[in-house]
Amino acid sequence: MKTNKQNKQTNQEKHSTINNQPSTGLSELPNRTEHLSEKPESQNAEAQSKIENQNSKIVTKPYVNFEERERNRKLPVERVLEILHRWMPRQYELAEVVGKWIWITFPEQPMERVRAELSQIGFHWNNTRKCWQHPCGETLPRGQQEPREKYTSFFPADRAVA
Repeated sequence: MKTNKQNKQTNQEKHSTINNQPSTGLSELPNRTEHLSEKPESQNAEAQSKIENQNSKIVTKPYVNFEERERNRKLPVERVLEILHRWMPRQYELAEVVGKWIWITFPEQPMERVRAELSQIGFHWNNTRKCWQHPCGETLPRGQQEPREKYTSFFPADRAVA
């Protein structure tokens, strides 16, 4: 009578003999890396490139301190303009004061770093008006009237030159 160990060895020998070759004790099926490498090299390189790009996007996201951002949203117009003039002069040139808010409209989408810096100062993106806005402590419900028609508006950079 065969023992359990002998039965197990016999079954392995029956099932592992492929093309009448003796078993090496290892599975004859290709491992996972062999499955993956069956793709052409260009596809593997593309897949690796996509993964690296996704990872680099995650790593390179600029940091925004949201507690500080909320405090900055309460700053008065003059203080926000000072910050822009000193630290972001290009954005200061584009800034428009509408009532007690500051709007910045870019001719094309700014770099991610610039968007993060604006966010840190307290600006937010207004998708309706397609501009970055800073409430300068004045958060009111949305009105029906166009703000430029209701409030005075000006470009601080134009006043500084004059």
